[in-house]
Amino acid sequence: MTVEQAPPGAAATRPGPRAAPGAPDAPDAVQTLGRWTLRPGVAVTELPDGVHLRGWITGVTLEGGPGLRVLWSRLAETLTAGSALATDRSARLARSAPAGSPVRAALLTVIARLHEHHLLVERAGLAEQPDGTAGKTSGPWLGAVVDRPATAAAALGRSRARVIAADPEGPLARSAARALERAGLRAEVVAGAASADGRVLLTATGGGAPSPAVPDRPERGRGEPAVAVGPPQDRGEPAVAVGLRSGIGFVTPVGSVEQALADADALTGRLRGREAPGPEQAGLPALLASSAAHRLVCAVAGLRDPSAEADDARLVPGVPTVLVAEREPLRGEYRNWAGPVLIDADRARPAPAVRTLAEALARIPVLTDGLVGVLDAPDPGTLPQLPVALVRCEVADGVLLSGAARADLARLEAVCREAELRLGEGGEGGPVVGAGPEHARGRALRRTAVGRDAVPVSWSPGPGRCPQALHWWSVLVRRLGVDADVAVARLGTGGGSVFRARVRERTAGHLLGTAVEASADDAVAYAALSAVVGVRAAVELPGVRHLVTPGGASAALARGADTAPWEDAGWTTAWLAASAEREPELQQALTAWAAPAGHAPRPWEPSAGASADVHALWSALQQCGFSVLSAPPWPAEHRGDTGGLR
Repeated sequence: MTVEQAPPGAAATRPGPRAAPGAPDAPDAVQTLGRWTLRPGVAVTELPDGVHLRGWITGVTLEGGPGLRVLWSRLAETLTAGSALATDRSARLARSAPAGSPVRAALLTVIARLHEHHLLVERAGLAEQPDGTAGKTSGPWLGAVVDRPATAAAALGRSRARVIAADPEGPLARSAARALERAGLRAEVVAGAASADGRVLLTATGGGAPSPAVPDRPERGRGEPAVAVGPPQDRGEPAVAVGLRSGIGFVTPVGSVEQALADADALTGRLRGREAPGPEQAGLPALLASSAAHRLVCAVAGLRDPSAEADDARLVPGVPTVLVAEREPLRGEYRNWAGPVLIDADRARPAPAVRTLAEALARIPVLTDGLVGVLDAPDPGTLPQLPVALVRCEVADGVLLSGAARADLARLEAVCREAELRLGEGGEGGPVVGAGPEHARGRALRRTAVGRDAVPVSWSPGPGRCPQALHWWSVLVRRLGVDADVAVARLGTGGGSVFRARVRERTAGHLLGTAVEASADDAVAYAALSAVVGVRAAVELPGVRHLVTPGGASAALARGADTAPWEDAGWTTAWLAASAEREPELQQALTAWAAPAGHAPRPWEPSAGASADVHALWSALQQCGFSVLSAPPWPAEHRGDTGGLR
C-alpha cells in the first residue's frame, strides 16, 4: 500500500491506539474503532486501486490494489454508522480480522493514516441527532475543525457578544454582527465612545470554554488542521478591535479590551501613511468585520487563532499577528505585530532570546515589515553581491550600507546597526543591539578592546593559514588590486587569546578594516573582509553616511548549524561554526578587561524622556528576542576601530 499525502508536509498528529508489545489481546485501533467517526465534511472518493479522503485542510490518498477498496468499505461501515451500531460493527470487524493476520495489519495501517491526517473525531465530542448520527447540531464547521465540537458549541451558546461602534448602522458594525450570528454567537450592536476614529470594538462575555484534552501544538506542522487548545490565559472579557480608514484597515489580536484598544491606537498611527482617499469598496468592510468576528469566535470557543491556519512560514510562532487589509487590490493578510503597548500578561511576558541565525533571520521581517514594522528593511536592490554581499536601508540622516560574506549576515548587521542609530537618536555611541544576549554581548565587548596594550604578532599569508583569512586577503590585494598591509597584535599582557588585526593602505596609511577576534587568523579574515566591504562601498555608494562592516560576534549564532559533507573550513558556514567555539573564551577575556573600568555590558532601556519611537523600537526588539545592551562610546581617535561600525 502506498500513501500519498496532501498537502505535502502534513504533520502526524495523534496516531490511533495500538496493541502493546507482547500483549496481542489488548484492545487495538480496530477493536476501538467504534469510538471514532469520520470528521464532518470529509469527502471520500474511490479510486481504481484505493481511496482518497479530503478534509477541511488535510487529505490522504491510500492505494494498494482492488483489495484496499474492499478494506475501506468495511471500515466505512463502522465509521459512518450511528453510535448504537458502531461498537457492534467494530467488534465484528475485529473478529473477521484476527490479531497478527495481514488483514488486521492493513486495517491498523489505514486507521493510523486517518488519525495522522486528523480525519477522525471521537464520537463523544460530537452532539448527536435522535437517529444516532453525530456532528449536525454542533455546527458542521465546528465538527470540521475541532476535536470536541459540542464543547465549543456550548461555549458559544453561553456567550454574548457586543459590537461597540460610534455608528451602529455603519457597514463595519453590521457586518461584524451578522458574522457573529452566523457563527453561533449572539450579538448586539450598541453605540459607544470606545470606538474613536471610526473603529469598532467586538467583545464577548459568558463563555469560558474549557480546553479539551488534546495536545497543545503551538508550532503546528504545515497542513495540520486546527484543534481546540484554549486561550493562553484567562483574559476575562476577550476583545478585538477593527479599524478602517481610506482604503486600509486592520484587525487586532485577541486580548483584553484595554489591549485591543491600545493595539488599535498604535496600528492607526503605523498605517496612516498608507491611506488612499477614495470611495470605499463594499468588500473591504465585510472582509475586516468577518475576520474580526472569526478571531473573537475562536477565542470564545477555545479554538486556535485563525492566523495559525494561514500556513504562512513568514509568521513567527509566539509573536501576535494583526490582519491588515487594503482596498487596491482588495486583499488581507496576517502580519506579525510587535505593538508598543503591552498590557495583557501574555503579551508582556519576556520573549525567548534568539539563539540561532535562523531564528534571527525569521524575526527580522517582524521588525522591518513595510506596514506595521519599526525599521526599514535592508534590501540588496541593484547592489552587486560579489565579491561581498551588500544591502542598504534608509535611516534618519541618510543611507546605511552593510556588507558581509553572505547576504543574510549583511541583513543582520544592517538591522542591528539601524536599530542602534534609532535608539541612540542618531548618535555614534549609544546602545548595542544583538540577536540574543551572546550576539549583543560580543558586539559590545569588542569595543572594550580599543586602546588596550598590544604585543605585535607576525602574520603572513601562506600554507597552514585559515582558508577564510587567505581568501579575503587574496580578494583585497589581488582581485581588487589594493596595495594593503596588515598588522596583527595580541591584546593584553596576560597571554589571553584576543587578537586585533588592522588592514591599512600601504602608501597613504589609511585604515581600511579592523577586527578583534579570538585567533590571529580570524582577526585577519574579518579585517580583510571589512576592507573589501569598504572598498566596494566606495565604488557603489560613494559618500554613504553609515557603513557597517562585519564582525565575528555573529558567529555565535551559527553554533550547531548543519554543514554539508563537503563543507570544510573554507566554507563560510563551517568557518562561522569554528569561530563560534572560540567566542566564549574571547568574551570572557574581554569581560575581565571591561569590568574594572565599568564598561561591562548591561541591559539598556530608554529613558522616560526618550521619544515614543525609541520606546516602540525597544519594545519590538524585546518581543522579537533581540537584546539591547549598554556599551562605552568610541573615543574619537579610535573611530576606525569600531569592529564593524563606521
